[in-house]
Amino acid sequence: MKANVLVVFYSRYGNTRILAEAVAKGAQETGAEVRLRRVADLAPDSVIAKDPRWQAAREEMASTYQEPTDDDLIWADAIILGCPTRFGIASAELKLFIDKLGLLWWQGKLVDKVGSAFTTTGTLHGGNEMTIQSLLIPMMHFGMIIVPPGYADPSMFAAGTPYGVSAVSGADSDQPPTDADVAAARFQGKRTAERALMLKVGRESLGTY
Repeated sequence: MKANVLVVFYSRYGNTRILAEAVAKGAQETGAEVRLRRVADLAPDSVIAKDPRWQAAREEMASTYQEPTDDDLIWADAIILGCPTRFGIASAELKLFIDKLGLLWWQGKLVDKVGSAFTTTGTLHGGNEMTIQSLLIPMMHFGMIIVPPGYADPSMFAAGTPYGVSAVSGADSDQPPTDADVAAARFQGKRTAERALMLKVGRESLGTY
């Protein structure tokens, strides 16, 4: 038996993408099957075209990652969300993705799935913990089981927060996550996948899966 882990992220230039890939890799190290999905940009094409770096990153990521679907969410045993912080809160792109989950919430399709979250910020103390906590709140509404990384691994004393991994990308978003950030993200993915598998095995043994 293996856990199914869905990592859904939004990234403009690629810094959040680096964390998302590390989270996915950590989950894969447990033997989990992982789907890595990126939500689409919301800004008009005319706005994105004015920023060549954004345009290039958007085209590359859009060709690499599929957008998440309801089937992905239903398939998953664990759902890990990540996005940049925008003025202390989650980016609009990921928030819209969450806002469209009303039907799955109403149908109870997300109940008892494991949830976790991560973020990147442009400045130190730029709202990373607030953003992570804001992503965990709708998971509670969905009836999900929250699994934070805590300080359950030495990597978490070097980077991130106990609520979820974060990285500071610099004012111009040109500072990629450090090796310590990546290590913490891998641990978060591993821990989340392991807990999802424990719950999956437990439900099957009890005949409630």
